[in-house]
Amino acid sequence: MGMAENISIPVNVGVVLDLGSDLDGKIALSCIEMALSDFYATHGDYRTRLVLNTRDSMKDVVGAAAAALDLIKNVEVQAIIGPTTSMQANFVIELGEKAQVPIISFSASSPSLTSIRSPFFFRATQNDSTQVNAISALVQAFGWREAVPIYIDNEYGQGVIPYLTDALQAVDARVLYRSVISPSATDDQIVAELYKLMTMQTRVFIVHMFPSLGARVFAKAKEIGMMSGGYVWIMTDGLTDEFLSSPNASITNTMQGALGVRPYVPRTKDLETFRIRWKRKFQQENPDFVDAGLNILGLWAYDAATALALAVEKAGTGNLGFQKSNVSSNSSTDLSTLGLSLNGPNLVQALSNITFKGLTGNYLFDNGQLQSSAFQIMNVNGNGGRTIGFWTQTEGIVKTLNSKNHMTANSGSNSDLSTVIWPGDTTSVPKGWEIPTNGKKLRIGVPIKDGFSEFVKVTRDPSSNKTTVTGYSIDVFDSVVKALPYALPYEFIPFAKPDGDPAGTYNDLIYQVYLKNYDAVVGDTTIVYNRSQYVDFTLPYTESGVSMIVPIVDNNSKNAWVFLRPLTWDLWVTSFCFFIFIGFVIWVLEHRINEDFRGPASHQAGTSFWFSFSTMVFAQRERVFSNWSRAVVIIWCFVVLILTQSYTASLASLLTVQQLQPTVTDVHELIKKGEYVGYQEGSFVPGILLDLGFDKSKLIVYNSTEQCHDLLSKGSVNGGIAAAFDEVPYMRLFLSKYCSKYAMIDPTFKTDGFGFVFPKGSSLVPDISRAILNVTQGDHMKQIEDAWFGKKGSCPDSSSSVSSNILSLKSFWGLFLIAGLAAFLALIIFFVMFVSRERRELRHSDPTASTWDRTKQFFRVFIQRDSSTSLNSRQKELTDRNGISLPTIGVPGPSACSIHAQFPEDPSSTDYDSSPDRQTPQEVEINIDQLANQNQERPTALEIDHENN
Repeated sequence: MGMAENISIPVNVGVVLDLGSDLDGKIALSCIEMALSDFYATHGDYRTRLVLNTRDSMKDVVGAAAAALDLIKNVEVQAIIGPTTSMQANFVIELGEKAQVPIISFSASSPSLTSIRSPFFFRATQNDSTQVNAISALVQAFGWREAVPIYIDNEYGQGVIPYLTDALQAVDARVLYRSVISPSATDDQIVAELYKLMTMQTRVFIVHMFPSLGARVFAKAKEIGMMSGGYVWIMTDGLTDEFLSSPNASITNTMQGALGVRPYVPRTKDLETFRIRWKRKFQQENPDFVDAGLNILGLWAYDAATALALAVEKAGTGNLGFQKSNVSSNSSTDLSTLGLSLNGPNLVQALSNITFKGLTGNYLFDNGQLQSSAFQIMNVNGNGGRTIGFWTQTEGIVKTLNSKNHMTANSGSNSDLSTVIWPGDTTSVPKGWEIPTNGKKLRIGVPIKDGFSEFVKVTRDPSSNKTTVTGYSIDVFDSVVKALPYALPYEFIPFAKPDGDPAGTYNDLIYQVYLKNYDAVVGDTTIVYNRSQYVDFTLPYTESGVSMIVPIVDNNSKNAWVFLRPLTWDLWVTSFCFFIFIGFVIWVLEHRINEDFRGPASHQAGTSFWFSFSTMVFAQRERVFSNWSRAVVIIWCFVVLILTQSYTASLASLLTVQQLQPTVTDVHELIKKGEYVGYQEGSFVPGILLDLGFDKSKLIVYNSTEQCHDLLSKGSVNGGIAAAFDEVPYMRLFLSKYCSKYAMIDPTFKTDGFGFVFPKGSSLVPDISRAILNVTQGDHMKQIEDAWFGKKGSCPDSSSSVSSNILSLKSFWGLFLIAGLAAFLALIIFFVMFVSRERRELRHSDPTASTWDRTKQFFRVFIQRDSSTSLNSRQKELTDRNGISLPTIGVPGPSACSIHAQFPEDPSSTDYDSSPDRQTPQEVEINIDQLANQNQERPTALEIDHENN
């Protein structure tokens, strides 16, 4: 019984590999055999034992299918390891699906196999679609914008291209050309394809093919000079691992400086021990392959065999047989007589759940696909390669896997890699493209035009028939090319007919770039949307926009009412109202104590208004005695000072600097009046004018600055135009010649200025654009502008001549507010004091009097002279006018003194004593003539007669 329990159960499994002269097949088979030997040495208690049934596919799809069919039908294997290539695996997977036999391939990496979606297919290798992200991250890190894949023309090569193209586009790199090489291509065919690549601008090549063909491609590239400076070669994992796992000096010498990616396998003690044991075993069994090295395929084969041994033990041995087909073998093909593996579904379930620590790391299947690992970025140098960095799905490019610089995928830069030694033994990062080395110059088309030759001028020497191209746009392009970090040969070709006339419009010229008749267009070409649909523009090198030019005239010199223009109507009205208001306030505050503001009503009104308006020139004669009046007058004089000075400055500006005004300031005014307007011949401006609402019959074309000047001088009525519409650079040129007669009027219609034209997707566009920024921000651009358009200081900016310096109420409302508040405050205080002091006089004698009677009583008291201050104010006035102090000794305090000095008597004084309760004041009469006759000596006494009224 004990011996029976130790009896193992053999389980047949198939192995389909290319075992002829192919080294990879022999390496993989030896690793599979070692895997089973190692596995059962450590798992002696397992009941099952895998029995390998090996078949040679002979590097043929049919051979692989025949081998798989034989293993399934005749041997009734439980699973198949292999086959080697993706093309062979394609049909073998279908056979496994039909017979429910699991197929485990450690080398079929084409993404196209995923589309079969067979649950019986297990890919024990990395899907090629995962490494394309590492390659695109590498392209992005060095800033390359274009790449050309060079791939083998079979299932293995074609399957990865869609994924590679999408990954490159995700990092803004384009695939403009795909180089396909047949597996059976001759050396001459390979060289012809490489020469074709040399004639293109792109210098970044991504190589994806079998190692045997890849070695030939690199050898020929080295031979014709494509492994020199400026070239970039990137190998996919198949080539990288093959060439660097067991480096061959004759092969690595042809690819010095190339980059490559391969799955990263951590170096462990178990791996190094196995590598030594495998090396000894393989050399004993294959003495012809002395320098063979263990590659990643051998490690995946080792782990795949281990996984299958685990799964078979887990699935059990209850159903190891096949269910035979009911179809007679005599009347049907081998395919129709395939049976079904009864253990197949169980084995699939076991493989899907298997997990262990293999030589390549943590080993498990995710939906039939081996879990993705990090990729190692290699640089071929000497007789081998060195690691310059890593790429992971989560961190992108990093220098070391334990880097603390966590980044999002595909976001690394070349600073996250070790120094790369590129082809040509240089550390300078290649640009990724350059002008083809076939000696051709860029054919640059330039426009032919009659006017505005300052931008582009083409002249032909009749004697030598040599064409010379000059102009502002040409000088800018020459300066931009000189600013490039590399040489760019080019030649200018006029877009002209044999007789020298223009061959078409600007749109026709630009379309020649799309037709590949020109490599570029340089000139005053405007960046507009419809053109950008079939060509690419650089950044603009001029100002942008379309503006309007109109004549300017001196309107003020012919206007009799120009003196009213400095102030707006609301400021005029407000100023006038405040003059009247201030005069009224001064009269209220002064009329009871100041004789200058007393007398007949007309005299009082005239004096008040005269006093107020005379402050405008500070010529007021009347004196004010009230402190509140003085406060109001001080503030008002300050307001008047600012107002008059501002008016003077504005009027002077209008009569001198601002005398030239545009004839038209509004585009819609031109449309409404039906005026004629002009545009430059060949321009896109007519489309803008028609969209604005201009009638097509009102549009007149001109082709030079002189013709535009003649049309504007005539005017719309006399067969000319009222305004000209053109792009800002042309308008600036026009104004530099006629700045004293015309003005540029807003609004400016948006355009993107002048730019240089290149084919769609040209790699020159970003470099030229950056060089334009470099040139336009320097002093050299100003020198070019001054050379062709004259110095800007020689012609004043026309925009200033159409601005307005008219003063409005918004500029002075603060001053008026202060003056108004001061006047209202003085009035309020005056009336409060007046009512408080005269409350007895204001009280009506009849308590039953009406409101009207009480109002008349208030105004009778209000207009009377103030008896308490009249003497003091008159005495002060005489003292100031004659220099004589009047004695006041003996003058009773409550009496009012009237000094008669040949002044006209106050007509209103007769009504002063209208109140029956008021005492009769005493008047003091002074003989002024007597005082005047004694002006040489000091008077000793004054004769004062007291009279009772």
